[in-house]
Amino acid sequence: MDENQNMAADNANLAIPAATMVIMHRDSGGGHPKLLMMERAVSMAFAGGAAVFPGGKVDPADTDFAAALDDSVTLGLALDEAAARLAAIRETLEEAGLALGLFGAEDPGECQIARAALHDGAPLSEICAAYGWTPDLRKLVPWARWRPPAFERVSRVFDTRFYLVDAGDTELNAVVDATENTRLFWASARDVLSLADEGKVKIIFPTRRNLERLALFDSYSAAAAHAAVHPVETVLTFIDRRADGDYLCIPQGHGYPVTEEPLTRAQRG
Repeated sequence: MDENQNMAADNANLAIPAATMVIMHRDSGGGHPKLLMMERAVSMAFAGGAAVFPGGKVDPADTDFAAALDDSVTLGLALDEAAARLAAIRETLEEAGLALGLFGAEDPGECQIARAALHDGAPLSEICAAYGWTPDLRKLVPWARWRPPAFERVSRVFDTRFYLVDAGDTELNAVVDATENTRLFWASARDVLSLADEGKVKIIFPTRRNLERLALFDSYSAAAAHAAVHPVETVLTFIDRRADGDYLCIPQGHGYPVTEEPLTRAQRG
């Protein structure tokens, strides 16, 4: 086994499961869907200062919750997949105060109390039991799965699943947590890319590639249909060394319109 294969095996074994929610809100003006972006605190070890989708690592409590749920709730999904969807739901409530993907979570007051409980360490299972909420995992449509490249030995490797969620046109009262994230904003994928090109926000390589892909679609339904014909497979980046310099790349076939960027320009977390 060569060095790159060893690194690939190491990264796969050491990767921290994570999940993120791409919330698509219908634009009342008829434009492209608005996405919720959260600007991470500059002090954060991973993607400090970057605009990202809400999400975070899958906790052991998420896996325990998934294992305890009935198959009618987990949809017969593999345990790691169900746990990742629960993590995306939990992290979005914790970071933005939005209870998406939860049946019965309609009272704003309850949602804010639940959010505070999450910050205090309560598991999502306990909160759902207290309020009679039930996870609605169908609301989360698999979009992508990314893991850092095999050629890098890094201290923290995330294996991140991305999910689309249709927020419709209901007004959403998202509020930043002011700890890990310092600002949130709603913008179309195209607008976020423009802000990044103007130097007004920072976006890392995976976020940029996903925004470029999302920018192709003028509705949630169009994006979801595209996802349906591109079954999720792990996206593994690689470096292509060329005469004009090194490029950070992803393989073709995952549904992304842009698959490379000069390594000197790529922001990597």
